[in-house]
Amino acid sequence: MKFVDEASIRVEAGHGGNGCVSFRREKYIPKGGPDGGDGGDGGDVYLRVDEGVNTLADFRFRRRFKAKNGRGGAGRNMTGASGDDLYIAVPKGTEVADIDTGETLGDLAGTGQSLMVAKGGRGGHGNTRFKSSVNRAPRQATPGQPGEARHLKLSLKLLADVGLLGAPNAGKSTLTRVLSAARPKVADYPFTTLHPELGVVRVDEDTSFVVADIPGLIEGAAEGAGLGTTFLRHLERNRLLLHVVDVGAEPQAADPIETTLAVAAELGRYSAKLAELPRWLVINKIDLVAPDEREAIVADIVGKLGFNGPVFAVSAATGEGTKTLCREIAGYLKPSP
Repeated sequence: MKFVDEASIRVEAGHGGNGCVSFRREKYIPKGGPDGGDGGDGGDVYLRVDEGVNTLADFRFRRRFKAKNGRGGAGRNMTGASGDDLYIAVPKGTEVADIDTGETLGDLAGTGQSLMVAKGGRGGHGNTRFKSSVNRAPRQATPGQPGEARHLKLSLKLLADVGLLGAPNAGKSTLTRVLSAARPKVADYPFTTLHPELGVVRVDEDTSFVVADIPGLIEGAAEGAGLGTTFLRHLERNRLLLHVVDVGAEPQAADPIETTLAVAAELGRYSAKLAELPRWLVINKIDLVAPDEREAIVADIVGKLGFNGPVFAVSAATGEGTKTLCREIAGYLKPSP
């Protein structure tokens, strides 16, 4: 299924049923009086988190959703049936906004969580409601109220503990494969990853965390260069970012220092909140560096970047250093689940 993380839909709640004008007419009961019932309420529209849904792809084919209308009232003071509520399945992590007003309606981040996005109309009153001591035979009733209608924008932000970011071909997808059971595409050309990938990293029987691999960033992503910042929203929920740096780049490739600084700058340009998230440096592809040169090269990179956070040297290709990285991540996440 194609990964889709944004969708626009229209939701319409049900209209209320009309009230009824009716009079009781039975043998031997003259002037029985009014007995028109009320109309039923229209159905509400809800968005509800469904664990079996992990993308907004279904909304490419169906964009309009309408709840059932309420039934009209009837004689003998019978109230019309209310319209059934409509529940629309969405993936966990969906943010909901009203397109017309720009208002954020909710954030569906919990399992089974639901959110009413359109309220059904109230049913109208039958003529029984208007009976009084001075109006014994009212011939008036009220129509049902219309249900709410809204244009909604749905934005999916993947729920992960750890997010991988870096330049294209830095080895993020290979690292995701080594750390978890996820199998993102790996190839020797840029922008191999075209949509975010989630993987569960199991450290031991009782400890695990979720890692998100997003497409690579390049300088100018905020203006749409490369794949732009389309997928950066998926890092906003993360508790820790791993900035992957390619230390084994070929001589003709871009300078890893420049690309690392450019990616970090794009984070700040996209969102101040994202730039403030804890960020660790993961220097990848050390298997391509002579063992006696690794320590000096890592120190040189850290010094030129002016980075003062945790630094890890790993090889996603061979798995070297990845177990230590996993243990450190688990230890960092455990105090604040």
